[in-house]
Amino acid sequence: MAQDRDFKPSARRRARRFVMQGLYEHLISANPAHEIEARCRADNDLRKTDVEYLHELLVGCVRERDHLESLLLGCLDRDLEQLTPVERSILSIGAYELAFRIDVPYQVVINEAVDLAKDFGATDGHRYVNGVLDRLAKQLRPHEQPG
Repeated sequence: MAQDRDFKPSARRRARRFVMQGLYEHLISANPAHEIEARCRADNDLRKTDVEYLHELLVGCVRERDHLESLLLGCLDRDLEQLTPVERSILSIGAYELAFRIDVPYQVVINEAVDLAKDFGATDGHRYVNGVLDRLAKQLRPHEQPG
């Protein structure tokens, strides 16, 4: 049975932060998701983290990388390789959530990604992340769009 902490926004926010860092490592080193997750669990206090969500996002983003990148390519104004590893990691998380976690409202997905980009990305990287994920949300979740 799911624990109460699994549904706290702060627990999911912490999970996304760890996943972003893990995906960054994966992009730089090509280390497998299970090794990254094991190191994350060993090196961090995860008591206030939704570890089930962390596992799903990290494994899912690595497993679905080609699919997620193909979704993102239609929303980018540059080649994927021109994105920083931080932007690429954040966009992967957002694309995964938009595509596979329809229980998470698209506005939440975008807001969480923008917050990650503000904390870890380049100066105006959050604006770029916002624009890309907004375009992707319109494609993947047209039923949630206003108007």
